[in-house]
Amino acid sequence: MRCKQELFQVNNYFHFYNRAIGSEKLFKHNDDYITLLTKLKKVLKEYPASVFAYCLMPNHFHFLMRQDSDKPINKFFNNLFSFYVQNFNKKYNRKGQLFQGKLQHKLISKEKYLIHLCRYIHYNPVKANLVDKIEDWKFSNYPEWINIRKGSLFNKELRDEYFLSISEYKDSIKDYGKYLDEKEFQNLLFDS
Repeated sequence: MRCKQELFQVNNYFHFYNRAIGSEKLFKHNDDYITLLTKLKKVLKEYPASVFAYCLMPNHFHFLMRQDSDKPINKFFNNLFSFYVQNFNKKYNRKGQLFQGKLQHKLISKEKYLIHLCRYIHYNPVKANLVDKIEDWKFSNYPEWINIRKGSLFNKELRDEYFLSISEYKDSIKDYGKYLDEKEFQNLLFDS
């Protein structure tokens, strides 16, 4: 279920996700990922929000974010992806929609699901067989979570609140794949 406008309030956490239409790819080359992430940093100046976890995949994306101002965070994504689609269409000489539908978002109202969602987001490239080790996927903020990259798209509050050390988070995600197909877990993250 898409969130009602009145749920977009300061300090609310949201899972945002969407996928490309049909067999289209959202990101055809590494510079496409960079274009989106660069624009995301700029849009964050207009729409203050905290990025806790993100992963850009060839045909879809995931973000776990908190709205940090009165400006609705969904408008942040409208700005970001409007720019990205126009840029993508011009670059690849195409027209029309790039996304399967409207931006998907789910309010994460139970704090205990925040860490599950972070692990789910970070585990995506392994589940999709894009990499063997999570840290090898450049287009997520998992490297920031484990301190092997210094990026600005990472709020470390959740990591520091829930884990005593970086190795504890790394250990918590190792066997995480076995939980991903459980129906109860899927219902926490996505609309059923």
